[in-house]
Amino acid sequence: MIQSDRVVTTTCPYCGVGCALQLHVKDGFIFKVTSPFDSPVNHGNLCVKGRFGYDYVYHPKRVTKPMVRRYLLEGKTIFDIRESGGALRISNPELSHSDSPWDWIETDWDTALDIVADNLARIYQRDGSDALAVYCCAKATNEDNYLLQKMYRSIFRTNNVDHCTRLCHAGSVVALQQTVGSSAMSNTASQVIQNDVFIVTGSNTSENHPIIALQMKDAVQKYGAKMIVADPRRIELVDFAELWLPLKPGSNVVVFSAMAHVIVQEDLVNWDFVHARTEGIDEFLASLEKFTPEYAEEISGVRAEDIRRAARMYATAKNGAIYWGMGISQLSHGTASALAIIHLAFLTGHIGRDGTGLNPLRGQNNVQGASDMGAMPFHYPGYMRVDNDENAAKWEKAWNVEPGGLSRKPGLTTTEILSHAHEGGVRALYIMGENPMMSEPNLNVTRHHMQQLEFFVAQDIFVNESGAYADVFLPATPFAEKDGTFSNTDRRVQRVRAAHPPRGEARPDWKIICDLATRLEVRLKRKTAKWDYSHPEEILREMGGVNRDYAGITYERIDKVGLIYPVPDLNHPGTPTLFTESFPRGRGKFIPLDYVPVREEADDEYPFILTTGRLLEHWHGGTMSRNSSLNEAYPEARVEMHPADAEMHGITNNMPVRVTSRRGEIVLRCTVTEKTTVGVVFIPWHFHEAAANLLTNDALDPEAKIPEFKACAVQVFPAREAELANPETRLQRGRY
Repeated sequence: MIQSDRVVTTTCPYCGVGCALQLHVKDGFIFKVTSPFDSPVNHGNLCVKGRFGYDYVYHPKRVTKPMVRRYLLEGKTIFDIRESGGALRISNPELSHSDSPWDWIETDWDTALDIVADNLARIYQRDGSDALAVYCCAKATNEDNYLLQKMYRSIFRTNNVDHCTRLCHAGSVVALQQTVGSSAMSNTASQVIQNDVFIVTGSNTSENHPIIALQMKDAVQKYGAKMIVADPRRIELVDFAELWLPLKPGSNVVVFSAMAHVIVQEDLVNWDFVHARTEGIDEFLASLEKFTPEYAEEISGVRAEDIRRAARMYATAKNGAIYWGMGISQLSHGTASALAIIHLAFLTGHIGRDGTGLNPLRGQNNVQGASDMGAMPFHYPGYMRVDNDENAAKWEKAWNVEPGGLSRKPGLTTTEILSHAHEGGVRALYIMGENPMMSEPNLNVTRHHMQQLEFFVAQDIFVNESGAYADVFLPATPFAEKDGTFSNTDRRVQRVRAAHPPRGEARPDWKIICDLATRLEVRLKRKTAKWDYSHPEEILREMGGVNRDYAGITYERIDKVGLIYPVPDLNHPGTPTLFTESFPRGRGKFIPLDYVPVREEADDEYPFILTTGRLLEHWHGGTMSRNSSLNEAYPEARVEMHPADAEMHGITNNMPVRVTSRRGEIVLRCTVTEKTTVGVVFIPWHFHEAAANLLTNDALDPEAKIPEFKACAVQVFPAREAELANPETRLQRGRY
């Protein structure tokens, strides 16, 4: 048996659960992962990703030296090459020796960072703040994200700062901000065992948040809770549920509003709570009249009597809670979908107590933290609006920016940044760890936008589908080679610790940002914030000096199990349950809703509704999981189709099929299964060789600017074996 040189306790780099990991290290390599049983998050349990998905750290394709395009070393720009007749081609991410101006050339850090600083400064001086934009990263630490948004705001004076929250829970964030004034989970996932009744909707929790799903099953089997699942697919949790509401994709508003209708009509409202802690009830009640269960059944396919039963169960519970995922938010009416859920909690008073609450389950390991750190176009750290003078003045003082120096203009969102990539718009883009060429909808349009950028920097661990478009590639470190903190879906801030030094010449993200910011200040003759940190803890303390939610969090205090913010001072124990006495906005706000269908409904030409999501074995755009041994467990993309639909279209299990939409097509194998419902097909979006987002609709929620990933119209045809994509091929990788 191998004996460890040391065991390093850290936090899982995958989903938002935030499980504690013990990395067993021998001779500079992690050879095993376990978990401490005293972890309050996962109690020693791990899913397949946490236990086995760490070996991407050692994948031979990982980039460990800075790389630049050959033409940059020659002092030329993209436009010089284009004007000299350089032919557009697909870029090869591997180093080559053809002497093409588009080849990657390995170089030293000083050269790479000088090129980045020269070009960003040049574009800023020529075109101004609006010409620059940055994607922060939900996989990076709090400290990394804080510094990157700080650099763009304090040096470039732009709020064109966003990250993948725009593509996952933006609808939930906007709805919660409008109604309660806070966008995080109100309770913790472990409180599910205190629920009498809980609703799970838009979340395949067993695959997306497996450890939370274990707690949900325990709540049912050991503690007698009743679970209601509202989902278009027959996910595993349906087997544990008292009631399944198989609603059609995009019909959330009508189903949950019909439940509210029942609660009102049957006088199950907690009027004491409504009168004491909410506003807008009269207008809301008037808007509910049309949402009868029969009306909801006609639109959603859910039986009216099941809607009534669900409403009664939730309303009459002592402790009721709602847990939801991206099946709620990833719609062109994602904000309205989340509002419909929030109204149920307000009507019943199931919020502000242990074992209740409104609980969006965050998808990535640090999407909560990245949002807390200000990695959004509308907010500084701590959700402080950028268009508020008082807020801006606080950060100007913290960052040594002259009064009035920070921009008060809200920036562009993730989806807007790329659509503004054109002459007179965004000219330079910096991406830390994100992969829009997998995560954006309607990828053919995304590819066009990427090609319009004048200068693009990728800071990552692999050259993924987006990094292949970069002019400069800066090699960062994964979780196992860095220190910092992640904030999980419970709002628990936890330590991240390096298990061994970085591979090759890779550097932690925060060090890259500090080195670049120092160069930019020299070029722009601008001395603003501090960039000479000796350790990430200094960065967190600087942020907590203004953001009171983190004011009492130190590395010493979170050394063992973390703290759940708000933690307003160094003696505060943390706040597992929010809103016990009031909401941040004062009173909770009811907002009347209308039913708005999805932008693209099934028709004769495209008779199926496609919904997308994640698998247990994979994660996000696949940059990590598909470069690990997890890929052996689930190596190819599959489309799930109901047996009745498959028989009607002459499709059998494992048959290659072509799935087409109005935007693109992919070829992949079909899994015939009753896990999905009639008329609905499901495709995971992790697979570059059959990228689901070539099909998806880029219609946006007008408030949250989140795309409609969860519903678009498609057709499915039998295909030939020869049409399946070669597993080695990828999306078009590069712009030249």
